[in-house]
Amino acid sequence: MKKRTVAAALIAASLVLVACGDDAEDSRPADTTPSTEATTEDTTAAELGNLVEVASGNSNFSTLVAAVDAAGLVETLAEGGPFTVFAPTNDAFAALPAGLVDALLLPENKDALTSILTYHVVEGQVLAAQVRPGTIPTVEGSTIALTADGGAVQLNGSSNVIATDVMASNGVIHVIDAVLVPPTVDVETLL
Repeated sequence: MKKRTVAAALIAASLVLVACGDDAEDSRPADTTPSTEATTEDTTAAELGNLVEVASGNSNFSTLVAAVDAAGLVETLAEGGPFTVFAPTNDAFAALPAGLVDALLLPENKDALTSILTYHVVEGQVLAAQVRPGTIPTVEGSTIALTADGGAVQLNGSSNVIATDVMASNGVIHVIDAVLVPPTVDVETLL
């Protein structure tokens, strides 16, 4: 179940740039606007396809997709859910310490990679309007702290939500600008 949830989370992330949110009323910066003209109002989740189908065609989530593949979670993302995924972009992965992404993709670090990926996934579908400050349990088993200041949502005090409510057939994606690392993973031991 953990692998399915992680995979769903990661593929969902790629939906962010493929499907639009609620026009200009959301708080997404101009540079994170998806490249298609469809909106969640005129495109149903079924028309978007599952998380895997959407993610594999989006270059802005190539690092996330590679991580999902290395963790063996691709199959999981094609079924199951609903899931809420806090999906880091390629830029978010690039901001990690030098060499960390490469180290995480090694077979011997599969458990750490799986923990990090599942830490970005929450059971159920939680839309932006339903998000409240507090802590939420993740599929990984640890919690994420959510804060909201003037409508801006931040996770663990270090990652900002930059786009919301990207719908998929098996969940919703909220795009974030930094990779979250659960307290159960010591990244220093991986470098």
